[in-house]
Amino acid sequence: MSKESSFDIVSKVDFPEVTNAVTAAMKEIKTRYDFKGSKSDITLDKEELVLVSDDEFKLDQLKDVLISKLAKRQVPIKNLDYGKIEGASGGTVRQRAKLIQGIDKENAKKINTIIKNSGLKVKSQIQEDQIRVTGKNRDDLQGIISAIRGADLPIDVQFLNYR
Repeated sequence: MSKESSFDIVSKVDFPEVTNAVTAAMKEIKTRYDFKGSKSDITLDKEELVLVSDDEFKLDQLKDVLISKLAKRQVPIKNLDYGKIEGASGGTVRQRAKLIQGIDKENAKKINTIIKNSGLKVKSQIQEDQIRVTGKNRDDLQGIISAIRGADLPIDVQFLNYR
């Protein structure tokens, strides 16, 4: 009997990279002419980004700068969950963006459905905020990885501990 191979499907955000991206975005905002004299700011508060700007137009520009810096550092953009735009002090607007960590039950069910519909001989089990996939054939595991990468999931997933 051959030994079973496995890998984990996770959804993680690298917080040091997020901090670096926020620092780089703030540096660019301070030097850009269209942000001169504006009260634009990005802060990282635990697992949440807080964006503050003069109006909604500048807030959208602020988001564009932040997204470009996050993308350069391979931080998954899909894992940002934006809240609604709210008024803040001094006539500014604020928006919070939660950084999603882990795979919730709804997305885990979607991933399990993709695995089951693939027709490959593998087993999957949900373990808190990750999914472990096991199978005897490594080619089947590679097939599962490519099927999940090809699926349009609302979160970004990574594949770890491939053994």
